[in-house]
Amino acid sequence: MEETLIYPLPARAWLDVSIAALRGNAAELQRRTGLPLIPMVKANAYGVGVAGAVGALESLAPLAYGVATVREGEQLRELGIVRPVVVFTPLLAAEHERAATADLTLALGDPDSISAWARTGKPYYLAIDTGMNRAGAPWRDLTDLRDVVRKSPPVAAFTHFHSAESDSQSSQEQVARFLDAIAKLGVEIPLLHADNSAAAARGVGGRGRWGAIRPGVFLYGVGRGLGLDARHVVSLRARIVDIRWIEPGDTVSYGATYSAKRRERIATASVGYGDGYPRAVSDRATAMLHGRRIPQRGLVTMDMTMFDVTDVPCEVGDVITLIGGDGGPELTVEGIAGLAGMSPYELLTGFAERLDRRYLEG
Repeated sequence: MEETLIYPLPARAWLDVSIAALRGNAAELQRRTGLPLIPMVKANAYGVGVAGAVGALESLAPLAYGVATVREGEQLRELGIVRPVVVFTPLLAAEHERAATADLTLALGDPDSISAWARTGKPYYLAIDTGMNRAGAPWRDLTDLRDVVRKSPPVAAFTHFHSAESDSQSSQEQVARFLDAIAKLGVEIPLLHADNSAAAARGVGGRGRWGAIRPGVFLYGVGRGLGLDARHVVSLRARIVDIRWIEPGDTVSYGATYSAKRRERIATASVGYGDGYPRAVSDRATAMLHGRRIPQRGLVTMDMTMFDVTDVPCEVGDVITLIGGDGGPELTVEGIAGLAGMSPYELLTGFAERLDRRYLEG
């Protein structure tokens, strides 16, 4: 169905975030697994804006929220979130007092950190590394961990899959390692979880064993071909701020990488790599204008990007869609990220703060 774009002035470039799609993605994972959510809202909710994201997710009564830093946890408290907030990245002991003051839950995996955190009287999640080799207690040797965990039991334990998007066998192996580690600890742990977005969508984790799932990027519209397709959430749009004709042989942007083969009408959009639109798509990307594809011309600059609009009637102030839909083919986050040789995670989290975020229920 064709989308009608109506925007308030004076926007130069912005993200449209579909609250309905974000909430729908979360609800679909919840329906598929029958489990409560621990949504990951780190990195400004993967770039879409944490205030809008938790506003959408609160109606689903998540079990907790996941962040990566103490400051991110504090921001959730400032937004009025009273649910548990789990910091999944290891913290230095110097940050414990601040984390406790914000009533945060830490993810811990070494005896010294658990002992130090236990003195605050705050809960923690036990992190067990089963193959990611990034953080958490190594599954092979829990000797030093056993006594401290029995003395100060965690409220939950988890592991993290390294290849849930593509390798079910390795995920099952990690599940076995995780459950074996839990058994060896000999402590009753109320909540176990492992499934990230891909594992939950594909059903490759320990279904029937977990008490929650930890979705991340799927919530924000990334995840197709996993057996469950994410609904599109984020659209990047910018206004045309200049239009000019160029002649055959004229060049566009730095380095003169593009030279016109014909007389062309070039529109400048007020968006660039300073906003998170990747420079690596230069001379290869397309965008949407009035429901039609337009090719990008020349190097993407920090604040402006040029497009060939010769065949599309337009004027200054019109809206170009660089990611998302505008009555025609949808330009996906995965597609633009792939064109730039980057991951969808990198593209989403790279959207700059100077981009306005508009939260739309539609």
